Amino acid sequence: MRVGVIVAAIAFGFSALKAGALDQWVPVRDISLEVAAGSPLDFSSLLPNGTIDAGHRLVAGPEGQLAQAASPEKPVRMFCASLAWSPASGGFPDHDGADRYARQLARHGYNIARLHFTDASLMAGRQKDFDFDPETLDRVHYLLAALKRNGIYWIIDGLTSSRGAYGGYDDRWEANGDLKLRLHLDEEAFAHWSMLQETFLARVNPYTGIAPIHDDALALIVLANENGIEFDSVVHERTGKPHYDEALAAPFNRWLEKRYGSTDALSQAWGDLANDERLEAGKVRPPGNRYADSARMRDLQAFFVEMEQATVARMGKVLRDFGYRGLISSYNNWPTVQTGLSRRVLEAISMNSYHDWVGGYAPGSALTQVSSIADSASYVRMIAAARWLGKPFVVTEYDHLFWNRYRYEAGLVMPAYAALQGWDVLCRHGHGPIALSYGEPYPHKRAMLPYAIALDPVARAGETVAALLYRRGDVAVSAMRIPFFVRGEEDLSQDMQAREPEHLTDLALVGGIGLTDRVADEIGVEQPRIQDARAILAALRDSGRLSKANRTDVASGLYQSDTGQILLDRRTGQFRVSTPATEAAAFASLREPIDLGVLRIEVADGNGLVSISALEERGSLVQSRRMLLVFATDAQNSGMVFRDSEERIIEDFGTLPVLIRKGHVDLTISRTVGKWQVSPIGLDGTVYPPVRTGVGRVAFRLSNDTPYGPTTYFLVEFDER
Repeated sequence: MRVGVIVAAIAFGFSALKAGALDQWVPVRDISLEVAAGSPLDFSSLLPNGTIDAGHRLVAGPEGQLAQAASPEKPVRMFCASLAWSPASGGFPDHDGADRYARQLARHGYNIARLHFTDASLMAGRQKDFDFDPETLDRVHYLLAALKRNGIYWIIDGLTSSRGAYGGYDDRWEANGDLKLRLHLDEEAFAHWSMLQETFLARVNPYTGIAPIHDDALALIVLANENGIEFDSVVHERTGKPHYDEALAAPFNRWLEKRYGSTDALSQAWGDLANDERLEAGKVRPPGNRYADSARMRDLQAFFVEMEQATVARMGKVLRDFGYRGLISSYNNWPTVQTGLSRRVLEAISMNSYHDWVGGYAPGSALTQVSSIADSASYVRMIAAARWLGKPFVVTEYDHLFWNRYRYEAGLVMPAYAALQGWDVLCRHGHGPIALSYGEPYPHKRAMLPYAIALDPVARAGETVAALLYRRGDVAVSAMRIPFFVRGEEDLSQDMQAREPEHLTDLALVGGIGLTDRVADEIGVEQPRIQDARAILAALRDSGRLSKANRTDVASGLYQSDTGQILLDRRTGQFRVSTPATEAAAFASLREPIDLGVLRIEVADGNGLVSISALEERGSLVQSRRMLLVFATDAQNSGMVFRDSEERIIEDFGTLPVLIRKGHVDLTISRTVGKWQVSPIGLDGTVYPPVRTGVGRVAFRLSNDTPYGPTTYFLVEFDER
């Protein structure tokens, strides 16, 4: 389909909208989404990417944070672009598209990219094992080179698709295969994974002249995405099938025999052996129900820990034997006690986390339409407690998913806490974080969808704020460390879902938390986990490590960071950030003004996100003459249909053009200047004529429905004369 026809189709969509919809929802007019060089949305000067070479290779510094090889004592912050393309989303771009795309990523502030499901793309439509599509392989190689030229490092999955590089499958983006389980059990599967690394990562990229595995741009390999044995068995759980694959029975029996020696000893430990279960005959079964607590389940978890740690060691050796020098991670989801122990041996910890997860795109798919502030940012706290202190921490995937109406929160909540915790990489998941235009002729580009943030003005506004809060470091790192002490296998319980208690992960909203097995003379969370967050906070206040003026009140759902810059108020549904360079608030309602310091939000006609950031490299809100103002409400596709009035269950995702919910806010900026003006910025960075001007006191009503079309971005400029 030609671009002209696509644009005409979108334009027709404007006229086809019902008049009633225009009362609340306004169609986006922008077609191009390529940010213009030098525009307020071009962060390539504000957040410059440097040259990638041996001295700038990413390593783990002495304190366990990511740093460059030539200056290991200086932590670096990596803002990640998720590249999870498939034929349905357009696949890997051609050479011209790759150059444009990489250049745009740099302008948006990204300095690292994660390649996800690359194995599936390389093998799409192929019938023979390891018979990579030559055009796709060429495009992948060229993109890697283009990213590197733009100062963007790489994270690559060693395996994403459960079909690996086996030929003859057309379901490579689905979780039907058993390769991730067999990697732990089967020599053929392990050899297949090893060959995949050799044929893709260890062969020379013609556009860089070096194999990716030897390239200084390759910062991290995730051995296999979401490959925990327990999680994989949950993914494959089906009614009428055993909860655990029969392939686990023999190695589990060998492990039990080594541990207990006899059926009698095992029976004494478990107390629930069936008459036909004999260890000597290898007939002891894994638990029949993973959701029933038992001593059998506790031993199965211990077995998984040993098997997963051994598999990581084997896989890591394969990469090292190929000459890989970068970091290695795996088991990047499910923050249970068991998986935490498996991750203990990793060089870097990686985790995935979602708020209001959506299972698919089919009619009937559902989410809850609840706020992440309402559960005190559970999806953030959950992975914060999975971090191992002293190791780089990488968020390989997160999102607050479309079509949740509170997803504007994601642009503040996750990046603010990621910065507070001092995490090393932050990656909001999607097919790609940006698109070059609306109207691309691919199934997953014809409307906004879950796991596809590029077309969503609300998600894109959040990523813009995240680049400043997180990568620029507008939010300060916590001065406190609150360790969760780990003993080892004795921390396992009979519950396979056991994880760090919610009432203790609340501590992540105040200071830095993480797991440690080092005994230290410091205030932390002991084993067993029977402590109370309020008691720990009281001890921190008494010690002087937390100010007595800190406003945190766990009982009332109020949490203030030790830096004083972040405030989460669960009761009011508000989240606030106040730093020298950025002030912002996300709010479910506004019953009274929000005073952030320089910015005061007086009135709002609905829920949303408002932020203001200095646009000078070392500027502050009290000094900067140019500021980026972000106002995000909600966005939907034209013609979206739901099965219920609460818009929880989708019937039809609709089509382009994207509609932005109209909204306005009354703002005051505590600056007294000669002249000031507020100008809308298009989604491509175009600055339009001012919609608000004044002299002296800076106060105005801001509407996102501008004469130039709806937008989420505005430029505030001051003339001090």
